[in-house]
Amino acid sequence: QHSQYVGGEMWPLRLTCLLLFCVSRTYQQFPRSCASRDALLSKQCCPPWDGDGSACGASSGRGFCEFVEVTDQPDGLQYPFSGLDDREKWPLVFYNRTCQCAGNFMGFNCGECKFGYFGINCNERRESLRRNIFHMSRSERSRLVSYLNLAKQTMSRDYVVATGTYMEMGNGSNPMFTNVSVYDLFVWIHYYVSRSALLGGPGNVWTDVDFAHWAPAFLPWHRVYLLHWEHEIRKLTGDTSFTIPYWDWRDAQGCDVCTDDLMGDQSPQDPNLLSPGSVFSSWRILCSQAADYNSRGVLCDARDEGQLRRNPGNHNRNLVERLPTSAEVEFTLSLADYDTGAMDRSANMSFRNTLEGLISARMNMHAALHVFMNGSMSSVQGSANDPIFLLHHAYVDSLYEQWLRRHTPLPSQYPASNAPVGHNSEYHMVPFIPLHRNREYFISSKDLGYEYTNLLSVRILTVAIVAAVLTAKRRYRGLSWPLARCWKKPFSLPERQPLICSNEIAENSHRNYQTTM
Repeated sequence: QHSQYVGGEMWPLRLTCLLLFCVSRTYQQFPRSCASRDALLSKQCCPPWDGDGSACGASSGRGFCEFVEVTDQPDGLQYPFSGLDDREKWPLVFYNRTCQCAGNFMGFNCGECKFGYFGINCNERRESLRRNIFHMSRSERSRLVSYLNLAKQTMSRDYVVATGTYMEMGNGSNPMFTNVSVYDLFVWIHYYVSRSALLGGPGNVWTDVDFAHWAPAFLPWHRVYLLHWEHEIRKLTGDTSFTIPYWDWRDAQGCDVCTDDLMGDQSPQDPNLLSPGSVFSSWRILCSQAADYNSRGVLCDARDEGQLRRNPGNHNRNLVERLPTSAEVEFTLSLADYDTGAMDRSANMSFRNTLEGLISARMNMHAALHVFMNGSMSSVQGSANDPIFLLHHAYVDSLYEQWLRRHTPLPSQYPASNAPVGHNSEYHMVPFIPLHRNREYFISSKDLGYEYTNLLSVRILTVAIVAAVLTAKRRYRGLSWPLARCWKKPFSLPERQPLICSNEIAENSHRNYQTTM
């Protein structure tokens, strides 16, 4: 009997979500009120705010229904088409007017708060803390699993997902949408942003396109994805303190989170499935068969595609030798350029491309973890079916945050033009409504209302080291003294830390990393 924590009380899952019909307000993709024939034909998505009944809460000054402005900067050459894919110049194919929210308000109808703000009037600034999953108590881990399962069992009330292209919908006259659960909404979002472009007819697709991967928007896009997902769980459960934990996979010898009290152990009957002792063993997946959709020239229709699959460590070792090491992480963080060259899979000495994991014939870093899981996680389009996806990307986001703080890049480091389609700075992220531009998330997590415990620890540790070194220098009257490497252990906190003496370690890591390539 698995239980759910809802609003601080224990509720049996079967009672709340299997015997009853569960619905929840959600925050992404097509608002149900904008999926009608009238909305599509008028190309307007400006739903009323419940608080005053006016479109976008205009009567209360929360926002206004305005025309969408899109960038006219040129894209890279990777996608040689124009006007063939619904995601181009998002969201203009579907809507040219949406809610533009004022102040700290956000949401498809300006009924929510911007990230980091709370309260009825969105004027309460609060910083949330994302923690290492292994520093959570037993009850906190249980609550996390319960929240995930609740999201899987709860039908989205406010949003639906598209099962056909705009052309297949008769340019809006015949809407094609379906219901999904809160969790599966996010699975579909990740599928939709990374799917191949459908050029018309079976097998006629363009695979070298992705609006959230293998180009500059990879990190900002996934940052927004996690923020929305985190926000949705808070609304679903009433637990406004909820944050996504991260899995620090540096130097891991296997899947540390693959236990029945966390993300699920391996099934003793079938190594490709999850243990019956895990609630995730009953999860069904969707949008995981990219090759089939491409051969038929269709979108995923959100149908059941079987059980969640995972067989960690039994992957293709020609692609991935092992999970990333601390030295490889440090080398990645040492790279000063956010992106380089064509700003795609070929980018060399690019922080983004190195972190994403394409720096040689083998995959590393972010991509290595996906391949290592050897199952649902190993398909880009279907990877969000596995809840490990969230823990993994929370850690990737923490590395993005470390890089931002270490290198303090100017906004101009994020490309305004010539990035692959969907990745220029002014492009609206596919397929989010409310709209977000890529450049808006090339900023510190602290500006978005959240922090990581490992980064807090680094700052505390650095202060402790500096204080200790100054004390020692005074005591020994200027004699040489070993710095961070010698002081790391006595002052370390219960967290695997990035090394403090960045310059020396970066140079050594760079040399060592090159010898392994």
